[in-house]
Amino acid sequence: MRNEFTAVIERDGEWFVGWSPEIPGANGQGRTIDECRTDLAAAIQLILEDRREDGLRGIPPEAIRETVTVL
Repeated sequence: MRNEFTAVIERDGEWFVGWSPEIPGANGQGRTIDECRTDLAAAIQLILEDRREDGLRGIPPEAIRETVTVL
């Protein structure tokens, strides 16, 4: 499955700054649009990994845990 998120990128002086409206708190920056996009993608990945880890804490052992795919 491929995860796709919106990247909003704007120029700020000599830098490009970006964020993703779907992932609050995910921000990126770079001297080029590509650097900004790469930095934003890394931020999104870190936030999602942290949210998954945090969300899985305390799940009772008898709970059913499955993967759900969204197309």
